[in-house]
Amino acid sequence: MKQRQQSITSLPKSPEDERRSRMIKYMITMSIRIVCLILMLFVKGWWLAIVAAGAILLPYFAVVVGNVGTSWTSKAERPTAIEVYRRPVGLDDEEPRP
Repeated sequence: MKQRQQSITSLPKSPEDERRSRMIKYMITMSIRIVCLILMLFVKGWWLAIVAAGAILLPYFAVVVGNVGTSWTSKAERPTAIEVYRRPVGLDDEEPRP
């Protein structure tokens, strides 16, 4: 069995790992939708309304969850920007006038 290497940095997950986890979430949500579609054939009353709402609304949530990255859960530390101030050329020799 392949062991995963432990990370000692604060880097986010690799794009492949992130894509795989999003696909798993999407597939789980769409599987629940399929169950809702099948249950629509067998239930009655309020249960039918609940199952139908699940079958209708779950594709939207599946796409949203599938497209959302995990950047909000793990952020890489980025170096801060250093601003360099330079004097304009030709102003080194001038003195301020009163």
